[in-house]
Amino acid sequence: MTEITTEVKKSLKRTLIGKVVSDKRAKTVTVLVERRVKHELYGKIVSLSSKYHAHDEKGEYKTGDMIEITESRPISKTKNWVVTRLVQKAAVV
Repeated sequence: MTEITTEVKKSLKRTLIGKVVSDKRAKTVTVLVERRVKHELYGKIVSLSSKYHAHDEKGEYKTGDMIEITESRPISKTKNWVVTRLVQKAAVV
């Protein structure tokens, strides 16, 4: 009797969630990703942030949107992330 097993492969690509801080370039958004880390020596919780350039093919994401980005092949000199989904639309003031 043959046994069929199905395995779910986990993607090796990293995903991050951050806020769009710039959408001025064509097909590119700048995403600010903030994370909270405990300081190694003093034990205080410190907020660290990093900016990533992500590929936005249709130009649909605007400043203030929360989006998810996924690691990809290098698209340009500074761009190796792709926008995968919209998490939260920017609040209209």
